Parts: sequence; C-alpha cells; structure tokens
Amino acid sequence: MPMIGAVIVPHPPLIIPTVGRGQEQQVQATIDAYRAAARRVAEWEPEVLIISSPHAVMYADYFHISPGTGASESMASFGAPQTQLSVKYDAELRQELIRRAEAAGLQAGTLGERDPSLDHGTFLPLYFLREARSTCPILRICLSGFSPLQHYQLGQCIAKAVDKLGRRAVFVASGDLSHKLRDDGPYVYAPEGPVFDRRVTAAMESGDFLQFLTMDPALCDRTAECGLRSFQIMAGALDGLGVMPELLSYEGVTGVGYGVAVFTVTGPDENRRFAAQCEEMERIRLAERKAAEDPWVRLARLSLETYVRTGKRMEHLPDGLPAGMTTKTAGAFVSLHAHGQLRGCIGTTGPTTASVAWEIVQNAVSAGARDPRFPPVGTGELDQLEYSVDVLGEPEPISSPAQLDVKKYGVIVSCGNRRGLLLPDLDGVDTVEQQIDIARQKGGISTQEKYTLGRFEVVRHT
Repeated sequence: MPMIGAVIVPHPPLIIPTVGRGQEQQVQATIDAYRAAARRVAEWEPEVLIISSPHAVMYADYFHISPGTGASESMASFGAPQTQLSVKYDAELRQELIRRAEAAGLQAGTLGERDPSLDHGTFLPLYFLREARSTCPILRICLSGFSPLQHYQLGQCIAKAVDKLGRRAVFVASGDLSHKLRDDGPYVYAPEGPVFDRRVTAAMESGDFLQFLTMDPALCDRTAECGLRSFQIMAGALDGLGVMPELLSYEGVTGVGYGVAVFTVTGPDENRRFAAQCEEMERIRLAERKAAEDPWVRLARLSLETYVRTGKRMEHLPDGLPAGMTTKTAGAFVSLHAHGQLRGCIGTTGPTTASVAWEIVQNAVSAGARDPRFPPVGTGELDQLEYSVDVLGEPEPISSPAQLDVKKYGVIVSCGNRRGLLLPDLDGVDTVEQQIDIARQKGGISTQEKYTLGRFEVVRHT
C-alpha cells in the first residue's frame, strides 16, 4: 500500500488553548486550517503516521529515528502540564526503514537518543490529530545536516518501507516558515523572510515539490526557517505520486510564518520524480560556477584536489598566475561549501608563506583535511565542493564596536594570547554584536573578560 496523503503543519505552542490562554485567537485562521487538515487525515483512515520534526533529536551526519515502543509528553514547559498525550511507535516499520536507508547509503537509525519525550514539533500535530480521533501509531523522523537531496532520498526509503509492509500511511511534515517576518517577532525582521515564505507557500499551493529541493541556501539561512527539511522528506515520501495540493492557510502575524497544506494522493505520476531533476540542475549549476572561478579560487581547488587524490601537497605553482598572487604576501582564508552547508574553513590572519598563492595552497589543504569540525574531504566529494578565498588586508586596532561594519570589516577579538576572528559579510551574521560575540567565543574569551578589538578588510574571490 503506497502513501495515501500528506500534510504540512506548523507547531506554535500558543495554538493550544491551555497554552495560549486567549492569545491563540490572533492566529485563528491557522487553527481552523489545522483542524480541517486533521479531519482530512482522519478521513483517510491511516494505519501509521510518519511525522518529521525539526525539534526532535538532530545530528549533522545522521537521521535519528525515535526508538522504543512509544513516548509521552505534556505542555508543562509551556505552562500547561494538564495537556498531555502518549503515542505508540510502529517498530516494524522503523526497522524496515532503517534497512532501506542503509541499503541506500544513508546514515540512519536509533542511536544517540538524548530525550525520549515528545518534542513540541511532534506534540502539536498529534494534539490536533487526536482531537480529530486519529489515534494510530507513529514513526518519528528527525532532521539532519544532510543535503536536500539526501532528505528527499530518506523520504523515498520511507515510501518503500510503507509499501513493503502494506501500511496505509500519511506523512505529517511539521515545520514553521520564516521566523524573521516582523521586528516584534522572535527574530529581527529580514527582507528574505517574506520572500522565502512566498516561495514555499507557492510550492505548497502548486504541488511543485522541486522548489523544496532547489531553494537558495543563502536565502534560507537568512530566514531562520525550521520546516524546509521536513518538507523535503515529505516530497521524497510522495516520489512518483500525483497529488491534489491545497494550501489551507498562511499567516505571519506573530513574526513567524505558519502554513497549513494538504496533499491528497491521486495515483502514480512518473513526472513527479524530482530527485533526478534536482541532480541535473545541481550538476549544471556547479559546472557553471566552476567555469567562472577566478585564479585564486582555481588554485585553491587545484591544491585540495591534488592532495586528496595523491596524498601529497603541490610542490610547484601553476604557470600564468597573476602577479598579485606571486609577488605579494597576505593572510588568506579558504572556505568550502557542499550542498549549501559549510564543509571546511581554515585561514591565516597574516602571511606565513612566501606569497598569497602559497598561502592559498596551504590553507586549501587545511580547510579540506584539517578543520576539526568536519571529517577530511574524500574523493567522492570533490565535484560537489564550492570554494571561496578571502585575502585579508592589514588588521588595525579599533576602540569601539561603532567602528565596525559587518558587511565591510572582519573582526578580531583579543585577550592576552587568545584571539578569535570572524570574516565579514557572512550569512546569518547581521549585526556587529553578533559578529563580536561569535569571534569572542571562537577565541575562548568570556563576556566577563576584558578584550580588545581589531578590524580588517578582505577581498573575496568566489
């Protein structure tokens, strides 16, 4: 039995009356749509609900699937301990999913559970589904730091597991949209917030799930969204299936985007296999970006690829490099990204080699093989990497944060022999205060310690 339908729902605790205590009325349209979606699910009579939540256990390199026989929770942390529920897990489906995921080369399983209780991203959908008298077991899926395509592939594995066991299954994608819609919301307003929400709700309304896979990562980072990866898994679970899409509501009055959508499966549709389309679009994009790389970036790529493929560092610079690379010295940072996520970043704040070129050669290898936050880059990843090179100007001391500009200047925070540095114009770093705080933490400097500030400019090559 294939998937029979799916819903996208938000998870603001205030929409539960015992939590909201009247405040829920400001998002009444969301509540009404939520109840309509829950009634639709109940009418489908599912035997299992697959729920993905951004607030369950999450790892960068692992899809966590909740273990055990079930879980319970209340809204006590939101001031409503009297509102409680329990749920059973479908253990047989869980094991079949893990088997399918492993066969597909995905890291997924039940390891690393830190808190067995239900997170609010799971609790909220269950609350409304129970209200609609849908009480079947669930499978709780946690998100990861993997690529959009890998989230989609996990969804494909879910569909295959459901089909193998003959379950009538509904996918519940729990996730809010942008958290940066208003200055009086949980985050400061960002113009990217409404743009993101318009694009996502358009995809909900049209059923064009390819849009969930191809969103600009830089745009997403600036919106503080928490639902997109849930939607990507859902899209994979409906791979090759026609759907009747219905966007029931959208609101952003609290500064957070809440969308409710229902997708009724209408039958097979080979045109709705989005993985191959996504892969081809990404291949073309990466090829175009690589073709446009300047000499600084090309040298970084050559250095790391040489090291990964041969195990040896470059011994000679390639011919034809600009004079500014071979005759000048400066600090340089090399940053690697894969699938829109940071994959490594190492640099030097001042010159340590004979030229900028050799600085890039050295730091490209370090970014790919020495960044302690990531495993070394493997040969299979090389074609997926995007490079940027920041060449640093001379740092200068400053007396006040007022002399900083997050777009123009990087910052150095110093205390004794400890120092933390942050480059300028980074996604997600919107204020001087954020910039200083991140640099301070990188240097292991506490807020109670007295520190000095420096600034520097960079020339960024992409």
